[in-house]
Amino acid sequence: MTSIKEWPVLLTLLVFCFCQEEGPLCRQRGDPEEAQLSKDGDIILGGIFSFHKSWKERLETYTHKPLTLECTSLNFRDFQFAQAMVFAIEEINNSTNLLPEISLGYQMYDTCGSIAGSVKVGLILANDNKVVSAPTNTTCTMSTQVQAIVGDTSSSPTMAVATVMGPLHIPLISPYASCACLSDKSKYPSFLRTMPSDYYQSRALAKLVKHFGWTWVGAIRSNNDYGEKGMAIFTETAQQLGICLEYSVAFFRTDTPNEIRKIIDIIRISTSKVIVAFLHFPDMDVLMYKLSEHNMTGYQWVGSDGWIFDSEIAELDKYHILDGAVGVSIPKTHVSGMKQFILDLKPVSSSGNMILKEVWEVIFGCKFKLSNSTENEKQCTGHEDLGGLEYSFIDMSLMPVFNNVYKGVYAVAHALHKLLGCDETCNITVQLNPLTVLQHIKMINFTTKEGDEVYFNENGEPPAKYEIVNWQPTEKGVVDFVTVGLYDASLPADKQLSLQNKTLIWTQNSLQVPVSLCSEKCSPGTRKVLQKGKPVCCFDCIRCAEGEISNITDSVACIQCPPEFWSNDKRDVCVKKEAEFLSYEEMMGALLTAASLCGTCMTAIVAFIFFTYRKTPIVRANNSELSFLLLFSLTLCFLCSLTFMGRPSEWSCMLRHTAFGITFVLCMSCVLGKTVVVLMAFRASLPGSNVMKWFGPTQQRLSVLVFTLIQVVICVMWLVISPPFPFKNLKVVKDRIILECALGSAVGFWAVLGYIGFLALLCFILAFLARKLPDNFNEAKFITFSMLIFCAVWLTFIPAYISSPGKFSVAVEIFAILASSFGLLISIFIPKCYIILRRPEKNTKKNMMGKPPTKIF
Repeated sequence: MTSIKEWPVLLTLLVFCFCQEEGPLCRQRGDPEEAQLSKDGDIILGGIFSFHKSWKERLETYTHKPLTLECTSLNFRDFQFAQAMVFAIEEINNSTNLLPEISLGYQMYDTCGSIAGSVKVGLILANDNKVVSAPTNTTCTMSTQVQAIVGDTSSSPTMAVATVMGPLHIPLISPYASCACLSDKSKYPSFLRTMPSDYYQSRALAKLVKHFGWTWVGAIRSNNDYGEKGMAIFTETAQQLGICLEYSVAFFRTDTPNEIRKIIDIIRISTSKVIVAFLHFPDMDVLMYKLSEHNMTGYQWVGSDGWIFDSEIAELDKYHILDGAVGVSIPKTHVSGMKQFILDLKPVSSSGNMILKEVWEVIFGCKFKLSNSTENEKQCTGHEDLGGLEYSFIDMSLMPVFNNVYKGVYAVAHALHKLLGCDETCNITVQLNPLTVLQHIKMINFTTKEGDEVYFNENGEPPAKYEIVNWQPTEKGVVDFVTVGLYDASLPADKQLSLQNKTLIWTQNSLQVPVSLCSEKCSPGTRKVLQKGKPVCCFDCIRCAEGEISNITDSVACIQCPPEFWSNDKRDVCVKKEAEFLSYEEMMGALLTAASLCGTCMTAIVAFIFFTYRKTPIVRANNSELSFLLLFSLTLCFLCSLTFMGRPSEWSCMLRHTAFGITFVLCMSCVLGKTVVVLMAFRASLPGSNVMKWFGPTQQRLSVLVFTLIQVVICVMWLVISPPFPFKNLKVVKDRIILECALGSAVGFWAVLGYIGFLALLCFILAFLARKLPDNFNEAKFITFSMLIFCAVWLTFIPAYISSPGKFSVAVEIFAILASSFGLLISIFIPKCYIILRRPEKNTKKNMMGKPPTKIF
């Protein structure tokens, strides 16, 4: 991120760049600067590197021209990057196949980690840096000093340099600037890179987090373009994947202690155990040191390529804060000869190559002999051996970045080779200009000696491929960067991330994948309900309602079961509802069946008794023919109740109601006939009466037949128009299917029932009128009592039938049939059976003809 104190310098440089004199004079702006590393050649390539990490602060008085930055803190990484560029140029110069007879030179400058310094170096490379003693009359139309620039290695300074280089069409190839913002060709038309865009890295990190089931994470980013842009893409992708950020804070290595303390407090009070760190390595270096001061261990770190494969940070992690970290890195590679090239470095002489001398002095702790050096200081010879040292300068863990530098230089060389029409020789008369070189670089496609294919897409970027790296501490206390997977953005979305079958080490050397959730996952049978005012990853698990299920983990809604299904106890499966009907096997059904069979047996016994004693006065006096017909109809009434039992079918539904209606009308017709006979018999006993001739046996049979046929007609019409049918009732009881017989036509049902009621009421009235007729055994009394029972049963049946659910309505109907049948059987026939069996002395004609004493009923 640009320091506030750098902006005046940066603005001044931009003004110097674009202001022009009114005349044609060409004059030098500022003092010429010497390159830290340089070599002459036919074609010069520029290099922008941060050989130092920072600079000394100065208070500007604005009374004199600002001095050159005084750089501090040697940066071995960028010096290694510069040596990788030197190696590639030397290899090309020694090649007979690429740019034959053309030598490449280089001019490499130090930016000191300053954005203003980067812009200044870019302007130096774009212009002739020679000393001009006086203004000349020539116009400033000379070609640029370099044909292409390699660098910078950080996103923010690269953006600044690319902004300046764009209008000048000078190719700027960065080996390590990965900010997705640099893909905008409208802003950075001459920018290319051999490092994939952070757009893909951020998405890879989000998918990696999702893969391990971490939905509740914290995030720390560098407070610069690299961190801000990268974290923005990560956050967007994470939200799409259902990942929530508990916090997202920005950090920069120059933050004040109070600002750093706030970040540490945020981490400490958080509930997430996974931290996604999109940090540049200098920021991670400082942050790790601050975290170790507060003993902030036990967190699972997920890192970007800015630090995840940096061995220097691993060496400095003395408290093992980052052990078990996972992240994405540039794929490991090897450039043959490069390591030996770096190991063979020697300072040329005590008067040249100052940056290499500074590196030498830091590594070996010596000083090159100077006029003002003391005798006590260790003197550098320049021939010290680098091979036996364990120092970050000779660490090759950054070989992937070295390879990016290597490929960038070779990309320029291949473009120049084609532009100059090189075969065995090159056409040195071709006038080079950066725009033409840029156009040819965009079209290159070649393979390096290590087998890497190099080309640029429409955004000037290589294909995005990453390795998934896991920090695994060894017994020696050092960290082994183990590749545990790959990410290839060119593959379909579901195949981009692939993890190898390797054991991962997690934080605190655990073999168990850490858990980082705001809320535990909702098991099948429950659904997620968001907690008010919290992210979508924070929720409560609510059990599904009856009749609903969820069969997946973390379901957001419950599914309603189909009509014939119901949820099980766990609410995770819809099971078929149990069919409920009045069965012979259940207790209630068995009791009703037993009662039905008992009534049938009783009726049969009564019939047997009457048949045995059919010639006795009591049987003959009560119209034995109608009595036997009544007993037959009662038998049918008892048996028809059995048709209401069992699983309803189309035939059983039609049979049960019609059989019930016809048998009961037959029964009522017989009772009505017996009642009329009693009345007619009394009338016939009066002097001069001949009523009985109008209601003899033939008329009795005919009346029973007519009354019964009327019910038969009603039932036939019911069956023809809208017969009863089996029906699955899903509404009465939610968790069961009630199998019942729908009435079809309700009018038909109530017509059948109403006709029976009409006959019963008529019979009751007639019997009531005949109850006091003088007779020693007046049957009208018993018929009246039986009709009272019959009417009472069926009057209570109607509300009970309507209000009873499911099979209980069937049970009520069967109970009404049985109760009324038993009422008729017991009231009419049991008293006669008692006299026949127990009081045979009363079963005489004399006793039947005698007049009983008058009693009030």
